[in-house]
Amino acid sequence: MSGTRRTGIAARLLVAMVVVLASATLVAWAVASVVGPALFHQHMTAAHHGPGTAVEHAELAFSSASTVTLAAALGAAAVTALLASTVLARRIGTSLGALSAAAGQVAAGRFDIRLDRPAAGSEFDDLADAFNAMAERLRRDDEQRRRLMSDVAHELRTPVATIVAYVDALEDGVQELDPRTVDVLRAQASRLTRLSTDLAAVAHAEGGGLVLDRRPVAAGDLVAAAVAGVQARAAENGVEVEARVPAGLPPVVVDVDRVGQVLANLLDNAVRHTAPRGRVVVTAEAAPLGVRLRVDDDGEGIAPEHVPHVFERFYRVDTARDRSHGGSGIGLAVVKALTEAHGGRAGVSSDGPGRGARFWVDLPADR
Repeated sequence: MSGTRRTGIAARLLVAMVVVLASATLVAWAVASVVGPALFHQHMTAAHHGPGTAVEHAELAFSSASTVTLAAALGAAAVTALLASTVLARRIGTSLGALSAAAGQVAAGRFDIRLDRPAAGSEFDDLADAFNAMAERLRRDDEQRRRLMSDVAHELRTPVATIVAYVDALEDGVQELDPRTVDVLRAQASRLTRLSTDLAAVAHAEGGGLVLDRRPVAAGDLVAAAVAGVQARAAENGVEVEARVPAGLPPVVVDVDRVGQVLANLLDNAVRHTAPRGRVVVTAEAAPLGVRLRVDDDGEGIAPEHVPHVFERFYRVDTARDRSHGGSGIGLAVVKALTEAHGGRAGVSSDGPGRGARFWVDLPADR
């Protein structure tokens, strides 16, 4: 949008009225200056050749000149008003017609439609810009919806196919219901449960239907609980998890369970992508919004072109979020959705592949 001052439709209407009044005044002055004296002179000359006094002829001359002048001025004003109204009406009608047609196409699913600025006033330019922004947002949402459906179908296909294959094998007597089979079936069922839970959490958070039980809690308590919950798995992977919480931080006003889910997802992601003998550090620190909880790892890292997309549902890159690591594919989307539901922000940075990653969430503090 241009930073220069633009003319609105109200200013244009005011200019049109000024033009109408100015044209009427100009014509009235021209008629009064040119036609009026001639008519007056004609009637005064006729006073010497016809009945009536000089005063009567003067009054008649003044009346005729005034009538002609007023008629000419009104006629000029009417023509000017008609022309100005026609131009404005055509400009506004064309703009609204284009908007109506574009809206109909968007309603029919054509999200690639864009409007040109009609130059009918700043309000219409702003309306065209807002319409284009809306159409672009709808296009992205539709693209994301299609990708989401495809990814959900892909995520469901593998565990469902595994479960069906084992059930068929059990029915045919090819496979026995031994501990190994039970573990496989339980793992696939857990994967489906985790996927459905994460999808429900994202849907509720983004849809505004998530009910948060907010209360003040120390940031150190949140960090300690999250680290304790991931220690066993980190030890299995040979990853060291460390907590760093300075004294003096204000408590945060959050839903403890939901923020616990946020930190659990961040730590699970960090441990999953950190090699044995690596380190994950969880830090709490002051931030402009309140308190920042940060998870740093020295693992695989993220390429710069992928950093803006890591919080998207099912977005994966070869080094950071592939299915071979066993994630549901929407853990970081849950992080972003739950953090924003608290009025906070989530972010990520990385120096590149092999240089680790830093995830952080800012949460409102109890002042």
